This record gives sequence, structure tokens and C-alpha cells, in this order.
Amino acid sequence: MEFGRSEIKPFKIKYYCEKRDPEFEQKMHDVLLVYKPISLQFNEDGSVIISEDGVVVHTVSCDEKPGIQAIATTGDDLLTGEAIPLVSESHKSSDFINLLKKLDNKYPEGDVIRIICDNHSAHKSKETKNYLTTCPEGRFVFVFTPTHGSWLNMIKSFFSKMTKQMLKRIRVKSKEELAERIYLYFEEVNREPVVCHWAYKMDEISQDEAVKVGVKSNIN
Repeated sequence: MEFGRSEIKPFKIKYYCEKRDPEFEQKMHDVLLVYKPISLQFNEDGSVIISEDGVVVHTVSCDEKPGIQAIATTGDDLLTGEAIPLVSESHKSSDFINLLKKLDNKYPEGDVIRIICDNHSAHKSKETKNYLTTCPEGRFVFVFTPTHGSWLNMIKSFFSKMTKQMLKRIRVKSKEELAERIYLYFEEVNREPVVCHWAYKMDEISQDEAVKVGVKSNIN
């Protein structure tokens, strides 16, 4: 067969090679362990908190929604569904640290704040690590998604909804107005927060296995 007659031009084929994370399966497993309910306790007012080894743990899915003029770095409380936003013009270590400070002020002292996030340099930078040394030991626990595995982060579904409901059709005259509109959106969705539930491969995670894991971090 002649390539010319068949109009086949293999030299024009484009493809993308993904550098797969050699620890993809293990890191995915770690994320799924976080999503698996571990120990549920009910307060007198009927609210639910997650406790591991007697320590109250708040699991927050974090990521940034990039835009041309503003970036919404957001934490989504996986137990309550509340979204905690921070709008800035960049996603540097200082911006991420500001979100961590916001979370630190939000949750009671002594509780653990577990962060699920991707491998963005701001999440592992020297500046971020230096800030963590100023916090009580164990205050923040990081669980990173595998490389090319950010789809495992549940906040992605929130950003998808945010794009369809607000960002896709928004028209503003200034950066300030854009920030105001973004914060207004968060106020509206937090009036009736929606708790997301992860289903993919959850049947492979046993309750006993999740209990044994406890609170740990894979930041290095």
C-alpha cells in the first residue's frame, strides 16, 4: 500500500504522552481512604463530625479555578459542603498560605485540618513549609493527588458547577467587580451547601482499613 494513494500521513499524527506517576495507585488509594467515612459522632445539636483516634478532623478539598483576571483559590469542606473562597490575581505560595490562614481561623484550635490538593509548587514550596512550622504540630495534614490525577479531587465537581452557573456567562467591567461577583456566588451557594459523595472504587476500601489509617500526611 502506498501512503500517497491512501492519503495517509503518519508524520502528521499528533499525540500526547502522559508521564504516569509511578506511585499513582498508592496515592489514589490514599485519597480514597480519606473519602471513606471513618468514625461518625453526633453532637447534641445533631451535627456530624469526623473523629479519628479521638481527634476532630475537618477534610477540605482545595484547588484553584484559574481565570484571565482572577483566580479563585477554594477550599470545600467535604463534610458540610461549605466552600471557602479566596480571590486573588495569582496562585503563588503567599496566596495559598492566605487560604490556610483563613482555614486556621475558621476551625477550632486543636482540630486537624486535612487538605486534599494537587502537586502545584505553591502547595509544597519552601514558603508554605515555613508557614506550617509556625502552626501547632498536626494542625494541617496534606494528602496529594497523583500526578495527572487531579480529577480525584472532589472540588473539581464544584468548579464544574461554578463554571456552568456563573463564569460561563459573566460580564464585568473591572477586576474588583469580578471579585465581588465571585464572592457573591459563594455566599449564594453556601446558603444551601451541597455535600458531594465520592463513589469511584469506594467499594474497594474497607471500613476497617480506613480506621487503621488515621490522620497522616504525605507532604515532603
